[in-house]
Amino acid sequence: MNTVLVQEVIRYNRLLEAMVENLVLVKKALKGQVVMSEELELIANSLFDNQVPKLWDEKGFLSMKPLASWTQDLNDRIDFLKKWIDGGTPQCFWISGFFFPQAFLTGTLQNYARKHVIAIDKLTFEFKYLDNLQPEDVK
Repeated sequence: MNTVLVQEVIRYNRLLEAMVENLVLVKKALKGQVVMSEELELIANSLFDNQVPKLWDEKGFLSMKPLASWTQDLNDRIDFLKKWIDGGTPQCFWISGFFFPQAFLTGTLQNYARKHVIAIDKLTFEFKYLDNLQPEDVK
């Protein structure tokens, strides 16, 4: 699971670094301190229109949300990872909060296979939908 966590953090850090770089440049361009390139103008227009800039979308997680909701979702995802780092492996995982959920699922199978000495290719997942179950209800 630590490998999954490290990979997720690397992906989110890459996105955050791009966002900071772009925002600093857009701010400077709006002040006239640097030339407003076409790329910066597209970012500024996206921000004005409450859309996720294409450069962030390409580096980011899959989402169809407008910028405001996307930003809140990003903050929630980062909080999830921070709690995992600070508090240890969570009892319950937010699977849609992962950048690359397939890695998490594979890591889960690998951990189970190692613990129970079973070939990983003999394992599968079974999913059950439970109404109104909250994370704190998971034991």
